[in-house]
Amino acid sequence: MSVSDSKIVSTEPLDSKDARWTKLVKTTYTDPHGATRDWESAIRPTRPADSPIDGVGILALLHRPSGSEILLQKQFRPPVGGVAIEIPAGLVDEGETAAQAAVRELREETGYVGVAAGVGPIMFNDPGFCNTNLKIVHVTIDLSLPENQPQNLKPKLEENEFIETFSVPVAELYARCKEWEREGFAIDARVGTLAEGVEVARGLGL
Repeated sequence: MSVSDSKIVSTEPLDSKDARWTKLVKTTYTDPHGATRDWESAIRPTRPADSPIDGVGILALLHRPSGSEILLQKQFRPPVGGVAIEIPAGLVDEGETAAQAAVRELREETGYVGVAAGVGPIMFNDPGFCNTNLKIVHVTIDLSLPENQPQNLKPKLEENEFIETFSVPVAELYARCKEWEREGFAIDARVGTLAEGVEVARGLGL
């Protein structure tokens, strides 16, 4: 079984009253000239009342003798009709900090046990379309721990989650993104932006 075995069966309009994860809204605002305008967008209604963010993205590096590798995932995403290359990620639960959510989601999705080493600023995924936001959490994984040995990794995926976890050398990320595009994968913006950043840093000699 592979995430690539998933396929779209049908697509149809969804009434807002039947939507659980997203809602469409019309926002009326005034522009700098005082003109009244309307904007259509989507909102995520599941954000916890005590949280400023919807979820977290997890930047986890595996430091091996051969060099550092970034932990990635393959997951079928119905909105794009194909398999996406992503960093581990998930929604924040009520009463949970971004760091706590990242450590929990990492273990649930990959089996790795990590420690949050840093939390980035709030980032909006697509501010012209939706209000969904997140924080990138840097998580350190100690590969010497018994629980992080390949044979001991035990992800706890939900019934509707089908995720393949893998890693690639950070230095090769940009080139790999080009390959994945040619192979038909959808590249998540966080992965693509990180790859662009690595490439820019290389060009600047940083």
